[in-house]
Amino acid sequence: MGFADAAMGPASFLSEFYTSFWWVPAGVLAAALAIKLPTIVRLWKDPLLRAVGGLLLLACAVFVFVAPSTIVWVNRVTGVPNISAPWVYSLLTAFCASCLLLIIAWRDGLSEHSPSTRRATRWVVSAYGGVIVLLWVLFALADVPVERTRDLDTYYANTPFMRELILLYLLAHTTAVLITARLIWNWIRTGGFDAWLRWGLKFLGVGYALNLAFDAAKLTAVAARWAGGDLDRLSLDVAPAAACLSAVSIAVGFILPHAGQYLYERRRIRRAHRRLRPLYRLMRSVHGSGVPFVLRASPELRLTRRETFIRDVLLPLARRTDERLRERSYAAALGLGCAPERARALAAAVVILDAVDAGRTDDGYGGNGPDTTELLREIGAVSRALRHPDVIREVRARAVAPGDTAAVTE
Repeated sequence: MGFADAAMGPASFLSEFYTSFWWVPAGVLAAALAIKLPTIVRLWKDPLLRAVGGLLLLACAVFVFVAPSTIVWVNRVTGVPNISAPWVYSLLTAFCASCLLLIIAWRDGLSEHSPSTRRATRWVVSAYGGVIVLLWVLFALADVPVERTRDLDTYYANTPFMRELILLYLLAHTTAVLITARLIWNWIRTGGFDAWLRWGLKFLGVGYALNLAFDAAKLTAVAARWAGGDLDRLSLDVAPAAACLSAVSIAVGFILPHAGQYLYERRRIRRAHRRLRPLYRLMRSVHGSGVPFVLRASPELRLTRRETFIRDVLLPLARRTDERLRERSYAAALGLGCAPERARALAAAVVILDAVDAGRTDDGYGGNGPDTTELLREIGAVSRALRHPDVIREVRARAVAPGDTAAVTE
């Protein structure tokens, strides 16, 4: 049909491959929609998310209904030969409109009620809605009695009204894709995006560039028929390959920022959980037990429970820390060449270990009213400092003998 037509030749391996391959981009696009759907539903008022959802849904529908088996089924159910043509082309035109609406939402953000946004949206909906209506009118006027599941564009390239229908959908598609691709590549050059979004935009840019390759192949094949030539293989092999690769690239472009950020957050949470292990073990030795294991606990919940446990045990312990020892430890760490932030963490580790030892011997310091805010807030830095017991011992030794101020490189 419009995307992949023509009678199977005896050596048409590529055509057969692309016929079965239509379900691959449909599946990838459906996966992209499934990943984005919870966010779209939760933030339905966001015009950008609505545009993304509409684009992915329409793109998936195009590849489902363009598959030759689906084309045959639709023709049989309706009893109208080739009625799949205006139906698929209508879906493709609606996809074009969704691309432009996405660009409008992307450009204007949440200002969907601004006059310029409303005008642009109305123009897109009116123009492409008119194209869809005209597609059906032209199909009703055309005489297309012979069912063509794979080569409709070139087979009917010279048929009155069908010729105009084919040219109309290709020009509408080319216009929308050209505008979208140009703006995406302009945004990529401006920068200001995080790495995941930048790569997502690059995949989107490649996807829309491949859509232009699809249009070029189709228009060249149709024009060749008008001139009495035969370049049908461009429509049969090149255009389907470009369309399938484009769909996969566009799906990856939408999936990558979401999946990449998700994986990054999971990695960050697990690393934060792992970095708290030294301080957690120390607090567990004070408390006598740790956080109960929960099989179905999420990484976020495990991290939160570990942080809560550490702070709960650390709070009464921190009230017994010696503020003078912390000041001397901080000066000693600076004397060892540590940066101020690391020196504070080492000083905190020293006084916490000192308080733990004092608690075990029932010999508290008391009386200085230490500020526990910093200790409770910087538990990650303190835990990292506990990974270097040799440095802590050196800082503690210098803090006990503050007159020793010789600088030593860590």
